[in-house]
Amino acid sequence: MTEVEFHFNVGDKLTYSCRLLRKARAGGAKIMVTAEPNLLAQLDQMLWTFSSTEFLPHCRSDADPATVAVTPILLATSLTDPAFEGIPHGVLVNLGQSVPEGFERFERFIELVGSAEDDRLSARQRWKHYKDRGYALKKFDLSSAGENV
Repeated sequence: MTEVEFHFNVGDKLTYSCRLLRKARAGGAKIMVTAEPNLLAQLDQMLWTFSSTEFLPHCRSDADPATVAVTPILLATSLTDPAFEGIPHGVLVNLGQSVPEGFERFERFIELVGSAEDDRLSARQRWKHYKDRGYALKKFDLSSAGENV
């Protein structure tokens, strides 16, 4: 069953995402990030400029299928794209406000939740959705952790 984690009180979701993706990539994971198109575009840009000493290989889901197949970090607005068939389902990171269709195909699923009230309210609804379906949920409150990843 998919391992579901919530990281609450994320101060800057994009910066935190970059650090999280760097850590997951260092561990050899195949990672998919899902969110609304404008947020994915911002993350795409930030992944190019996040660090001057390293590169996090990534592409958007509409890239050439051969590129999608070999790129360790995929950025997608939807998980139902047929281009993802046969791609290993390692880690999914959700920056969005809704339950991603198909999240259960992943071994590990991380929900990032900021401190804005609308983000927290939608996260509560997603938490309930997963809990009602029997997923064991892990909660990480970053307000006291200093957002270390």
